[in-house]
Amino acid sequence: MNPWHDVSPGANVPYEFNAVIEIPAGSNVKYELDKTSGLLRMDRVLYSAVYYPANYGFISQSLAEDGDPLDVLVFCQEPVVPLTIMRARCIGLMKMIDAGKVDYKIIAVALDDPSFNSYKQASEIPPHRLMMLRRFFQDYKQLEGKDVEVDEFQPAEAGHVVIEAALVTYSKQRRAGFQYL
Repeated sequence: MNPWHDVSPGANVPYEFNAVIEIPAGSNVKYELDKTSGLLRMDRVLYSAVYYPANYGFISQSLAEDGDPLDVLVFCQEPVVPLTIMRARCIGLMKMIDAGKVDYKIIAVALDDPSFNSYKQASEIPPHRLMMLRRFFQDYKQLEGKDVEVDEFQPAEAGHVVIEAALVTYSKQRRAGFQYL
């Protein structure tokens, strides 16, 4: 079983979806899905003295512009074990430019966490949490000599458009046999 290909994105996408977690909140280890096997591969320990401010993973059966599953950051009061499937709601979108390429991050909340499941828009999240999230992505590659630009947060509706596009792109690529893998 491969969590990218074999887990349903959910019945209510793009509003709510299944997120597969790769990196628990609070970790400074960058794990990535091995696209072929479906296992997690340790990519690196982060070079900077920072940690992931939310659970980080992807939306199953999606394909983003960077050739990977669409990234998602899920706010939850607890770090979640890697390869856990979480029910999540899109509350916003963060657009980054990483190595000159667009890299979208869906901002979401865990539907099964009563501390976060009432949020509908990123603008409702305490401002300091959003500043931490933005700052993390501005800084986390700096000691590697890589620049990352982070735009302002966008509302949930912008995230819905990106999710829908990533699901369509995945579907087309899957029918074509994922020749790039």
